[in-house]
Amino acid sequence: MPEPMVLIRGLYKIFGPRAAKVLPMVLDGMGKQELLDSHGCVLGLRDINMSVPRHFIQVVMGLSGSGKSTLLRHINRLIAPTAGEIVVDGLDVSTMDDPTLREFRRHRASMVFQRFALLPHRTVRDNIGFGLRIQGLESAEVERRASRWIERVGLEDFADRYPGELSGGMQQRVGLGRALATDPDILLMDEAFSALDPLIRYDMQNMLIDLQKELKKTIVFITHDLEEALRIGDNITILRDGGVVQQGTAQEIVLTPADDYVADFVKDVNRGKVIRVESIMKPATECADTPAIPVGTRLERAALALSEATSDRGTVTGRDGKALGSISQLDLLSAMVRRKQPAN
Repeated sequence: MPEPMVLIRGLYKIFGPRAAKVLPMVLDGMGKQELLDSHGCVLGLRDINMSVPRHFIQVVMGLSGSGKSTLLRHINRLIAPTAGEIVVDGLDVSTMDDPTLREFRRHRASMVFQRFALLPHRTVRDNIGFGLRIQGLESAEVERRASRWIERVGLEDFADRYPGELSGGMQQRVGLGRALATDPDILLMDEAFSALDPLIRYDMQNMLIDLQKELKKTIVFITHDLEEALRIGDNITILRDGGVVQQGTAQEIVLTPADDYVADFVKDVNRGKVIRVESIMKPATECADTPAIPVGTRLERAALALSEATSDRGTVTGRDGKALGSISQLDLLSAMVRRKQPAN
């Protein structure tokens, strides 16, 4: 596991004029509804502890009101915590003074918003180059880097158009290009694709996945869509009522949901597209005349490979080609069928 880029420890956020006064009550176990009824304060986040590995896409998901966007905005301190630490690459964002925080936002962390947040009176070129101008770069360098990102996000023919002349998907490409143009260490994406039509959303997910393979940024991605989370996330954190319900890989969450809340989230997931063969293989030496299934292969693709080879069993192989275990068609089919999870 790569070293953590972002560490969040004991994070609480209480909205209201008496937040500091009621914090001890929350620490003693006062719930969200009681806090609101008794003191008129809203519990936004409760004891969040999360580690985001460097160069990973960390997805934070949950229903509306779960606290996911509130959590994201603590990383660049658009929202200040009531208690806790947000440490980015060894620096505690919650204790930064104003000049240091401004430099952090200009150079280390960029944000992509759900509703694009483009400057309507500026062209695509000017919007993408906006952060570079804020950094104080020379005009020629701004132009060079903006042009590069205009090309990367596929908007070469629209560089001199205004946001109002673009579709929603194109506007979000501008937002992504603007965020990446400053070469940030961390990319914060708040429901960045949720306002888009399904096909455009899928294309944007593909673009993000392709860019991440090359750029290897540390990305915190907020969504309420489980399919999106499973598709792009290296790790997933699920929130409910301001607290963490479960953290893990897509496989861990689908295979071992922490409670009925998570189990309900994943009940309709196509398990064959998420679970990988090493999660279900059985110990075995290499079997003669059985097709090799590389480690990391998802079940759906493995089942297809066995079917094409007209074999009922395959050998799971490591990166060195050596046998790690075996799987059968029955193993694959059993794992792809959802079984009722016991409630905790």
